[in-house]
Amino acid sequence: MRFATDTGGTFTDLVVEQDDGLVTMHKAATTAEDPVQGVLDVLAVAARARDVDLRAFLGRGEMFIHGTTHAINAIITGRAARTALLVTAGHRDMLVFREGGRLEPFNNTIAYPRPYAPRELTFEIPERVIYSGAVLEPLDEPTVRNVLARLPALGIEAVAVCLLWSTVNPAHERRLGELIEECLPGVPYSLSHLVNPTLREFRRASSTAIDASLKPIMTRYLAGLTKRLAGAGFEGRVMVLTSAGGMLDASELAAAPIRVINSGPSMAPNAGRYYAQREGKFRTAIVADTGGTTCDISLVRDGEVPMTRELWIGQPFRGHLAGYPSVDVKSIGAGGGSIAHVDSAGLLHVGPQSAGSAPGPACYGRGGLEPTVTDAAVVLGYIDANFFLGGAMPLDRAAARRAVETAVARPLGVSVEEAAWNIVNLMTENMVQAIADITVSQGIDPAEAALIGGGGAAGVNAVFIARRLGCRLLILPESGAALSAAGAMMSEIGAEYAASVFTTTGDFQRQRINSALAHLRSQCEDFARRSAGRTQETQTSLIAEARYENQVWEIDTPLGFAEFSTEASVAAFREAFDAMHERIFAVRDPRSNVELVGLRAQVRSRVRAVDEFRLAPTRIAGKCATAKVRSVYFPSGGWVSTQVHRLETLRLHETYAGPAILESPFTSIVVDPQARFRRSAAGSILIEACDA
Repeated sequence: MRFATDTGGTFTDLVVEQDDGLVTMHKAATTAEDPVQGVLDVLAVAARARDVDLRAFLGRGEMFIHGTTHAINAIITGRAARTALLVTAGHRDMLVFREGGRLEPFNNTIAYPRPYAPRELTFEIPERVIYSGAVLEPLDEPTVRNVLARLPALGIEAVAVCLLWSTVNPAHERRLGELIEECLPGVPYSLSHLVNPTLREFRRASSTAIDASLKPIMTRYLAGLTKRLAGAGFEGRVMVLTSAGGMLDASELAAAPIRVINSGPSMAPNAGRYYAQREGKFRTAIVADTGGTTCDISLVRDGEVPMTRELWIGQPFRGHLAGYPSVDVKSIGAGGGSIAHVDSAGLLHVGPQSAGSAPGPACYGRGGLEPTVTDAAVVLGYIDANFFLGGAMPLDRAAARRAVETAVARPLGVSVEEAAWNIVNLMTENMVQAIADITVSQGIDPAEAALIGGGGAAGVNAVFIARRLGCRLLILPESGAALSAAGAMMSEIGAEYAASVFTTTGDFQRQRINSALAHLRSQCEDFARRSAGRTQETQTSLIAEARYENQVWEIDTPLGFAEFSTEASVAAFREAFDAMHERIFAVRDPRSNVELVGLRAQVRSRVRAVDEFRLAPTRIAGKCATAKVRSVYFPSGGWVSTQVHRLETLRLHETYAGPAILESPFTSIVVDPQARFRRSAAGSILIEACDA
């Protein structure tokens, strides 16, 4: 038995894979001040559903997979460790000068962003390695010892080291690590050539400082998680999801916590890719995972999940650049808990502020007074107040109506129903614009893509989003209410290794490149050996980071071979790069040489033995198996008598017409009068939004 959890801002989701390969889903409220408690709570919910003791239930588990926002929350809230940055003499301002670029070039009211490691905690180390790897100036060890001796008095909890050209010759950085261990025993440190071996100093320094600052807090968090799970009865392997869409042992990630910054949101695309293929062999899909606090938007392109190194914590150029490979996800403050309000100018806003799980929406009855999207959905009849979480958490419809009326309807001078619809409609528009931004920037026409809705709040407006985008098909998977946790269960154990090398097709240095490739393959083989016995199969892929001469940025070019054995291999690489450049930018330049500036190797070890991902069947009481009717509000016709179906009772492949509400204990799907829907053999709800 395996467990996969995703800790969101409002709910913690759990997917349990049983010994027969079928899965079950469970939800519990997130405990913001103690996320591990929310994990234990949802595990207890799953144990009660099986009528077993929690200890006995966990004792059957082999693997626990955990997605967490603990790392990024620590950075955002300023709880990361106080970190010193050691740099090559003369380069103290790498994090101050940054890389350039501004969101609003002519807005001079925006303050210049502060460096992640303050300048007063950045120390210059006399040494110099040049581009060839030759040592121009040896490391001044007495100065290093003097600097390290000053750090305890400054309250330093971690140390980051980023020296020039350490990616070519890391000898000085390695020696600095040895000196830190000698002079500051027990203080965690990060070396840039290990964290992010890229040529760009700002990115390397930024990611190294972030990594070092997270080591104390993530070591404590992961150790606490493992200890508390063990105390509750779990004796299996604890895995943590990475930003790159895979998972690693908790012990490995504690040593490189920058890998988990985008942990939770990176999993929904995994599940999205599976369902896009399963429900229509779609090569292109838009994945919108809408929870209680945010909506995470990602893509599946040509059957693959796009990756990015432009992972910013906060706004691009104004925040902090992690610079580490991550699934390309855009998050916006739009979810079931998003708060609606009318400003002094009479304009309605929805989000990004969220009511979270405490106090939560007004309808939760926990002291929340501000109206949220969930409150609006309850007012409109989209959510049955008596069937939220399968009836385990009844909602207060009167409180939801009061909140919408007081904060939105009266200030706008409209009815409560119109106000509630405007809340849902504005959230829909915010999500549509965010999806348009990410699709258009990558040359994707939403009309040619499937839209995959995930998260407990997705069903409220997924049909409206699909219609606005013109998507061919809306897919709401049977595990969609916990899409990220489902993606975690589908994920593979994986790692990525990188090397900085430089050559050009005009004078290709095959021996040096092949040596770097051999080292990367060796690292992947070592990883595969460590994972042996717990996985089904292992795959390794090699990627070249390349660009045309005089270009600033490189693009990833997959290599279809293990080494550059002949000139034909170089020609094949050149053709692959030209084709990739043309695909992205619609142009190729055969007259320019191609520069190879870096190599990466990705290794993936499959864990699940079966391809199918199906929920275990649930028993439905007789009165629930028959469709019922309730009054639901739609803007085109007002209150409409609408059939309400339990998802499990829909007949396979039969086409139904809207309006309808499709319910499960975890979600409520709104189908307006213009749409048609059916249930697939895989259990997904497939909706054709049609034109209004």
